[in-house]
Amino acid sequence: MAGTLPFRRAAVIGTGLIGGSFALALRRHFPDVPVTGYDRPEVLRKAVARGAISEAASELAGALRGADLVYLALPIVPTLEILPEIARKAEPGALVTDACSTKAVISKTARETFSGSTLFLGGHPMAGKERSGIEHADTELFRGAAYALTGTPGSNEPQVKAFVELIAAIGAQPVWCDAETHDWAVGIVSHLPQILSIALARVVQDETDETGLPLSLAGQGLQDVLRLAGSPYEVWRDILLTNTENVSRALDRLAQTIDYLRTRLATKELEQEFSAANEIYRQLQKSR
Repeated sequence: MAGTLPFRRAAVIGTGLIGGSFALALRRHFPDVPVTGYDRPEVLRKAVARGAISEAASELAGALRGADLVYLALPIVPTLEILPEIARKAEPGALVTDACSTKAVISKTARETFSGSTLFLGGHPMAGKERSGIEHADTELFRGAAYALTGTPGSNEPQVKAFVELIAAIGAQPVWCDAETHDWAVGIVSHLPQILSIALARVVQDETDETGLPLSLAGQGLQDVLRLAGSPYEVWRDILLTNTENVSRALDRLAQTIDYLRTRLATKELEQEFSAANEIYRQLQKSR
């Protein structure tokens, strides 16, 4: 359903999976808001063809001109590199927000960079696919997903209120937390599953012999667990570089739990672990 939004123009910096999906959702729900995209020329051509953006900008200054909402959907290191330039060139009073998967390093750079009336709001939509690129962008990608915001809940800044309303309108659930807490939390519920999937894939590969076993006997269960193994390293490199401590701590907890389960493989105590796991799964299903 189309609605009204107190943003005159949006600039999406990075029109891949996340930026493209945000732009598609924005254009569906708020068709009166022009969306300018900034990316590599070949990516912008695809974004225009998909209807994700209303116009393409060959220069950052052109993308930011007139935009009072700037959505940064680049990997972490490129985001850190471009933030100072955006702080200098963004329109006064504009809201700049990112979609990076770690927040502490981004928030620190933003505090050192932004001043005056231009606001920065850290964000992270807990949505994605194992395949990246504008080709896989989806208008409904954010629907039902948590959307982390690093700031103060109930902020009186009208730009922040408007953005919270926007992400709710496209189907996401705003969740407020500080940057450090965010990075600890996603280290457990997002980054650990990714590393676990990579580790399991390695075990399967190493154990598969010249006959194709055991891989040739794999069913849907293994494919479900290994879905994240399809994610490219390019997507995860910056995430792991900027959240190493939390991911390492999460791996330690996983190793402890695996050791605990190993000692109980032949006991009835394992039933309690299955019950606890079943309950977590039910909670996740209910929340979605």
